[in-house]
Amino acid sequence: MTRTHWAAITAVVLALLFAGAATVASAGGGGDATSRTPSAGSADAGFARDMSVHHQQAVEMSFIVRDRTKDDEVRRLAYDVANTQANQRGMMLGWLDLWSLPKISTDSEPMAWMAQDGAQRGHGAHAGTGGHQVKDGSLMPGMATRTDLERLGKAGGKQAEIEYLQLMIIHHNGGISMAEGCVKLCTVDTERNLAQGMVDAQRSEVELMVDLLHKRGAEARTS
Repeated sequence: MTRTHWAAITAVVLALLFAGAATVASAGGGGDATSRTPSAGSADAGFARDMSVHHQQAVEMSFIVRDRTKDDEVRRLAYDVANTQANQRGMMLGWLDLWSLPKISTDSEPMAWMAQDGAQRGHGAHAGTGGHQVKDGSLMPGMATRTDLERLGKAGGKQAEIEYLQLMIIHHNGGISMAEGCVKLCTVDTERNLAQGMVDAQRSEVELMVDLLHKRGAEARTS
């Protein structure tokens, strides 16, 4: 699981970075790019805005655990998560700049773009959250609360590793749900491809994190 799994994750990460570069290149490419420019209220823009915030928290948690443990496996995972998601966040904010769209929506709440899917509305999603109940600073599916972050920041050693892995599994699963929404709703092909890459990479990392938890005698949490 170790070397093979890390190699698989690395391959997916590289594919994501190349896909993001292709997105930026196509977005800057003349009249065809103009015809594909999303509106401020589109799923493309909403996903780019919301996933940028979602990714930023993953980077934050990864830096916290890096300073709270000396375990090589967890520190390597935290580095990979922070590096990958910081790069993807930069890409998504770059798209918003290229599209001349705001990075923060002033006329809708987080996850409102998910309500564009009739299936989401039919399953009780409400405007602003896509069915996710905002609480204690958790704006989107899977995001850690302020209480969670405080607990992680106070933990050390093995307990910090367990807290991080449990929180990041929940975080990744929420991110997977959001990325699947973009795959279904986004109209920019390269953004959909990047979202699908996020789904694949984060599912692989969830499997790895579950294994790392088991090695520490702990289980994944659902919330």
